[in-house]
Amino acid sequence: MDLAVWSEQNVEYMFDEIKTKLRMATGGSIKASNFSQEQYEDLKDLYDLVMSKPNFSISEIDAITTELGKLRKA
Repeated sequence: MDLAVWSEQNVEYMFDEIKTKLRMATGGSIKASNFSQEQYEDLKDLYDLVMSKPNFSISEIDAITTELGKLRKA
């Protein structure tokens, strides 16, 4: 899997990994189709950040979920 290239599968994979790492109970309403190709790099940056840290504070989790919400298509 080449995460450098946009695809719906890559978006789903990254979001699922973020959700798992942050132990997000919610998030079912966010799907790959909610993200545009133009937002892919921002999602990839967020994914890289989440995967690089072993744990997160509550405020960091809140900030990350807020960013995910902003990346969603309106």
